[in-house]
Amino acid sequence: MTLRFTLGELFSGPGGMALGAHLAARETGTALKHGWANDYDESTVATYIANIEGATAKSVICQDVRSLDIDSLPHIDGFAFGFPCNDYSLVGENRGLKGEFGPLFSYGVRVLERHEPEWFVAENVSGLRSSNGGDDFKLILDAIRNAGPGYRITPHLYRFEDYGVPQRRHRIIVVGVREDVPINFEVPAPTHPDRSQWTSASEALAGIPATAPNHEITRQSSTVVRRLELIDPGENAFNAKRMSDELRLNVKGATLSQIYKRLHPDRPSYTITGSGGGGTHGYHWAEPRALTNRERARIQTFPDDFEFIGRKENVRRQVGMAVPPQGAFHIFRALFRSFQGVSYPTIPANLSADGMPVAPQEEVDA
Repeated sequence: MTLRFTLGELFSGPGGMALGAHLAARETGTALKHGWANDYDESTVATYIANIEGATAKSVICQDVRSLDIDSLPHIDGFAFGFPCNDYSLVGENRGLKGEFGPLFSYGVRVLERHEPEWFVAENVSGLRSSNGGDDFKLILDAIRNAGPGYRITPHLYRFEDYGVPQRRHRIIVVGVREDVPINFEVPAPTHPDRSQWTSASEALAGIPATAPNHEITRQSSTVVRRLELIDPGENAFNAKRMSDELRLNVKGATLSQIYKRLHPDRPSYTITGSGGGGTHGYHWAEPRALTNRERARIQTFPDDFEFIGRKENVRRQVGMAVPPQGAFHIFRALFRSFQGVSYPTIPANLSADGMPVAPQEEVDA
């Protein structure tokens, strides 16, 4: 059976979620059509248009979601929204729904109310679970469950390293299916469940062509080079065993920080982020330098022909804020197989429909 869906997106970013969805559609024989997308950043929108099948300057709307006319958007069958995580991040101020960005999930709810898509996929950071003692997460889940005709929801904390992503990136994904749609979505089983199967940073960064886009090396100051030369793979500026007193950063309580942390070649990367200043850019294990944007994109599982548009720092932000396409692929593939009635390996969800943990949880990332 060939399924046909038109996809809409809010907070689309450069297209990590969309790329994963399109790859899953091709593998499952699903006809997935780009409908519309929205993001507020011009360079991010340009990246999406340049790389996502069917996207055009007319269909990808560069606008603050708070002024977007949601009611006038065309009909969609499926909806994706990675609503802003800034106020829920474990490394941020964790202001939750009281922050500037926390309430923006409500615009996704408005799409569900107005357009009643058959399904949706929502994404946010693991810190959402603990925001305001867990009350924010429950409120958000209640809102999306009861939107429009109502949705059956399956929240789950996905550890993307368990799905072949070369990065310890843990994200909450909520898959919702409209109440009148007779399918049963289940969480896809990890494809790389054992640590010995995880994809390492050195595997991820091997063989990048010299001509690959976004592969410009950033110049480091002599002080940063000297500091990095004293940091062994897997260490950071605070716990480096060989660090000199002159170059050590002495910040109380920061020994687990990712500041000037070098990747370990035999392990997945730590979480690649798009925010922050010096010392947070991700650092090569063998060379005393920050990763290039193409190396960051490799860790995020973007293919080398996916070209990011914009200035170097803007591209770094795009890459870090994106959903890894390979992680999204596994979720969308399971969703499309559910619609087709095709069985696939599954595991129980580790979060209940009201956001309560039903399995041990781990707080490790941004």
